[in-house]
Amino acid sequence: MTLISILIIISAYLLGSISSAILICKILDIPDPRYFGSKNPGATNIFRIAGYKIAILVILFDVLKGAIPIWLGYYLEISSNSLGITAIFSCLGHMYPIFFKFYGGKGVATAFGALTTINVNLSIIMISTWLLTVLSFGYSSLGAVISALIVPCYTWYFQPQYSLPTIIISSLVLIKHIVNIKRLWNHQEKRIWRN
Repeated sequence: MTLISILIIISAYLLGSISSAILICKILDIPDPRYFGSKNPGATNIFRIAGYKIAILVILFDVLKGAIPIWLGYYLEISSNSLGITAIFSCLGHMYPIFFKFYGGKGVATAFGALTTINVNLSIIMISTWLLTVLSFGYSSLGAVISALIVPCYTWYFQPQYSLPTIIISSLVLIKHIVNIKRLWNHQEKRIWRN
């Protein structure tokens, strides 16, 4: 692994560690998402606290956190193995940010940003899977879980060299959703919109 690859991987983690949800809420004088709602600094909780416009802004920044390091890696022509590790570290930064005592979001948007940059077809299928699930059942967490379960299959079909990093990222997303999975199983999970 080259020095450039190592620097990009470190930068991916540090960029991922910048919590857009917390910073945007602070700038706009919105309650800190770590202390309200689900207490998760992610777009779904922001949607419930501050509405869809702020949630979209958070999603956009979180997607870019995953995409920018991959774009940079492509530009600097690092290896596919290094690109895969970069994607993993972007997500680790978002989930376990060094700037926020390692308490972060669940990594869905950042994972999407990283993986979508690898293949456009993959991004279309990921969005479709998430949207179809959420619109059908109303649970953002269920959309994330189902997407995480099947995205490695999509990756294997479109970009097989990234299968292992995708499996790792999907596993991290599922681990961060364990509480949601339990609530879904017990019919206690809140829908993204009220009934």
